[in-house]
Amino acid sequence: MKRLTARRPRSRIIFVTGTDTGAGKTLLTGLLLHHLRRSGCRALAMKPFCSGGSADVRFLRALQAGELSDREINPFYFPEPVAPLISARKHRRNVKLNDVLGHVRRLAGRCECLLVEGSGGLLVPLGEGFTVASLIKKLDCEVIVAARNQLGVVNHAMLTISELRRLCKPKVKVVLMGQKRRDLSVRSNQMILRELLRAVKVFSVGFLGKNVVRAEVVSSRSKKIKKILARILE
Repeated sequence: MKRLTARRPRSRIIFVTGTDTGAGKTLLTGLLLHHLRRSGCRALAMKPFCSGGSADVRFLRALQAGELSDREINPFYFPEPVAPLISARKHRRNVKLNDVLGHVRRLAGRCECLLVEGSGGLLVPLGEGFTVASLIKKLDCEVIVAARNQLGVVNHAMLTISELRRLCKPKVKVVLMGQKRRDLSVRSNQMILRELLRAVKVFSVGFLGKNVVRAEVVSSRSKKIKKILARILE
């Protein structure tokens, strides 16, 4: 008689991408990570590709109390501030999609929820023949799109959501990230995106201050917006 063994529930993977570089992905990933861990969820975060500096990696490591090494958080690092594929070619490195997927899935197996921060926007080339979108498609995960809450965000968000739907139709949400200088569009961006995107939930996180991408600052700021963070993660 065969023994029945209980299968471990599949880990939740949330991919945080952006409308472009500097849209607020790292800050949003940090806020969500801190909220999850504070709520009792065994959550981890990684940034598979990092270019031009390792400040984002140190930030994520600090928020995880050093549970992961820099290499585990960021298995593919490139010194030049350019698309990973360009730097990889310069250094004659051939990064394969299956290798990236392996790193992500191994970390996912160690936690209940894994946050994966992308690089730049959806169509940034990561390696030969694959982009950020390719990685999302293979992971079959939830997606959160970080977008600057300013003039132009409607077009950028619509383009990103349209491409996501065309490629893989994931469960997706949009988070508008507040900017220091608020322009007139801030009053209507969330409303019009909700109307145009219909089934996609659109949230807004206000400006949290300068130099906020630090573990100690995120820990204090996340408490003030814990209700919004909980809704994003529902």
